[in-house]
Amino acid sequence: MPRFRSWDGTELAYRVTGDGPALVCVPGGPGQAVEYLGDLGGLSATRTLILLDNRGTGDSAAPTDPATYRVDRIADDVEALRAHLGLPTIDLFGHSASGGVCFLYAAAHPDRLRRLVIVDPSLRVLGMKSDLDVAHVLAERSHEPWIDEAAAALTAEAADEQDLERLRLLSAPLLYGRWNDAARAQAAAEPAQFARAATDGFYEGFEPDPALPERLAALAVPTLLVVGEHDIWPTRHAVRELAALLTASRLTVQPGAGHFPWVDDPRLFAATVEEFLAAAPA
Repeated sequence: MPRFRSWDGTELAYRVTGDGPALVCVPGGPGQAVEYLGDLGGLSATRTLILLDNRGTGDSAAPTDPATYRVDRIADDVEALRAHLGLPTIDLFGHSASGGVCFLYAAAHPDRLRRLVIVDPSLRVLGMKSDLDVAHVLAERSHEPWIDEAAAALTAEAADEQDLERLRLLSAPLLYGRWNDAARAQAAAEPAQFARAATDGFYEGFEPDPALPERLAALAVPTLLVVGEHDIWPTRHAVRELAALLTASRLTVQPGAGHFPWVDDPRLFAATVEEFLAAAPA
């Protein structure tokens, strides 16, 4: 796995897979190893995916200073990776918690971005609600055989770490459009992919900048927002509010998908992202 020294000397690892123009990919979690992104539903057929393991996760080293796990310092790692790759501009992909990383990177380095792809992002760094109208989204799935157990597990208080893992597995179907073999396999692999220090440190001491939404509204970087129809964090309703804010954005609600749309419908997801990235400049 290739490695580089980031802004504070921490050695970070990344994986390169696929063929075509580069797409720098930042994993979410927070604190989850990048392996969960896989090849993004086959997007590697048309893009060279540069898959970063965030500090302290996967094959990347843990930092000396735990304060550098914070979301805005992860954005600094993205800039260090860009410089290491020798790319004047990048196409940048973020999912879930790393949507926040990408928003912060875009605000700090708009001239370094060609296009931005944000999938099912947490809106916490923007000070916006991610679970807007979540009760409505849950009600739409009332026909699912697992819905009562999963919804109860979602809000239950865990007695200990073992109980927390039990509740996570019970609520996992809520994160997918179809609770099939592919979804079960991804959900089962997740526990081993998380690094507690990186998870705990991601938002530690971070306060959203009230001016950030306004700065992003003025961003001229073409931005694709993808959200699964059934996702609960964020909901499609929350991402619609975000899309209304970002003047250079395009919103795609992937039908029948949850928080991991490349798992629910790989071909549709990859085609959606590739069409956006390959489009001629406006």
